[in-house]
Amino acid sequence: MHNDSSEQRNEVDIIGGCTPMKNAAEDGIELSERCKHLLQIVVQEYVDTAQPVGSKNIADNYQLGVSSATIRNELAALEKAGLLTHPHTSAGRVPTDAGYRYFVRYLLSSTELPVAEQRMIRHQFHQARQEVDQWLRLSTAVLARASQAAALATLPRANESRFKHLELLAIRDSVVLLVLVLQGGGVKQQIITLDAPLEQPELSHISNELNEKFASANVNGITKEAAALSTLPHDIAMLVLDVMKREDDHLSERIYRDGLAQMLEAPEFAEGENMRRIVQVFEQRSFLEEVLAELVSVSHVHVLIAGEGRYVELQDVALVLSRYGVEDEATGMLGVIGPMRMPYARTIGAVRYVSDLMSDLMHQIYGK
Repeated sequence: MHNDSSEQRNEVDIIGGCTPMKNAAEDGIELSERCKHLLQIVVQEYVDTAQPVGSKNIADNYQLGVSSATIRNELAALEKAGLLTHPHTSAGRVPTDAGYRYFVRYLLSSTELPVAEQRMIRHQFHQARQEVDQWLRLSTAVLARASQAAALATLPRANESRFKHLELLAIRDSVVLLVLVLQGGGVKQQIITLDAPLEQPELSHISNELNEKFASANVNGITKEAAALSTLPHDIAMLVLDVMKREDDHLSERIYRDGLAQMLEAPEFAEGENMRRIVQVFEQRSFLEEVLAELVSVSHVHVLIAGEGRYVELQDVALVLSRYGVEDEATGMLGVIGPMRMPYARTIGAVRYVSDLMSDLMHQIYGK
């Protein structure tokens, strides 16, 4: 994604107005500086007010040095280029999905969060317990508040499961709690019943033996080590293997969510049908997994507006997503979903900052 309005592009001679080139609905369009400025004004005004923006409003509030009639002609040219449209009941214009894409790609300047806000967010993470689950809950809460939209995040997933730590805890008689911690922060618990009761010191001895043998091992490594174990440690190893194999086969992960209620307060979702559709998107785990899986390879913040023609379910919304984690170890996705009328600079800045912060925390876990 490009945020610098001075980005190098093909040279095109322009004499006023907006000159559509190639596919006007996407990247192949060149605008005069005045048209760029007008598009930026319309997007920002519409984001702030949710009201169509007219030429008189722009002429009265912005010192552009041209008449309202000239502004009206330029807005008409932007509409012809596919970047603006107007509701049939209003003379004002609103951005199209292509207009938002152009704005995000070429007209955003700074997307950094204020330093004071960065400091506050970092302090909140340092106050939280040192658990991935807590960090992800906090991530979605912070992003929902910063964007006034809904936020989501997935647990970090490794390319393959790797063993980190095992505890066997006596509960009563022969009943034992197996607690398995995987690299990346995943914690699995399972109740097992032994053939005969064992005291906690004996269970701890077995735990320590397995922790030493299985350190950082994947499924294949544990399989090899387990072959030489005595009966009970071998049986425990088989349970660990079963959990890790299921984890490797299980493509989906829990999706953390926050902020749906405040997103539904946006005027775009006032109608019952629009509200129903966005709730369905936000709560339909399989669909979100499909979208996130397709974007899991992105290395920077990615903005998906109106589904980019691939997802009809997202035609009314925008997603700002980023991957976080430790490359080649464990990564997840986090971001914001909201109306296309979104404060993109602030949202992109928040997603980037929280993603970087989560990556820093994950690097601490892996000792990188």
